[in-house]
Amino acid sequence: MTDLVNYTLNDGVATIVINNGKANALSHQVFEQLNKALDQAEQDKAVVILTGQPGIFSAGYDLKEMQKGMNEAAALVAVGSTLTRRLAAFPFPVIGACSGHAIAKGAFIMLSVDYRLGIEGSFKLGLNEVAIGMTMHHAGIEIARHRLAPAHFYRSVINAEIYSPEGAVAAGYLDEVVAPDQLLTRANELAQGFRKLNMRAHAQTKLKTKAGYLELLDLSIKKDSESLGLSA
Repeated sequence: MTDLVNYTLNDGVATIVINNGKANALSHQVFEQLNKALDQAEQDKAVVILTGQPGIFSAGYDLKEMQKGMNEAAALVAVGSTLTRRLAAFPFPVIGACSGHAIAKGAFIMLSVDYRLGIEGSFKLGLNEVAIGMTMHHAGIEIARHRLAPAHFYRSVINAEIYSPEGAVAAGYLDEVVAPDQLLTRANELAQGFRKLNMRAHAQTKLKTKAGYLELLDLSIKKDSESLGLSA
């Protein structure tokens, strides 16, 4: 199997890199490898840095798979929603190091991790589903509602507004923006800070804080599967 996701562990920090072609498209194979990498990070009790290729974090779901048919598209969305749900409840801190563009599912991943770094430059971040003719799925709406600033939720979900990295901080996709050559340096600096947390307290507080959201997300994933005829 081709390595579409790379995993390295250094000084208690697991760096997970998505590496799947020009768009860093998210396919079944990528999700499978991401889940294996997260399994390894849990085993290693590591703080996670999740990143992409220079210039692009991810442009979203693999269109080749999405265009195979309604059932195939629904199955991929279900797998993707489950992955973002896992990130939202991950027992160790997860830093999203957004290495460039983050569109659609790429942006949803940024909305699901604990801290998000972006880079300066003419990069685009946002949810373009409505612009490309897709009705937003229930899980996507709730992920966006949970993390985006209220004034930007409507603009992002219903108007498909796309943001610059600086605009993405105001909207709620990112927490800070750094120079491109500082992305992983800053991510590792943050990761070492997070390593000082009590991980049991971090995990339990995360679950307690997000209990209502995670319940709603589970319901939304089930609703999306049922509305597209998949068995839950």
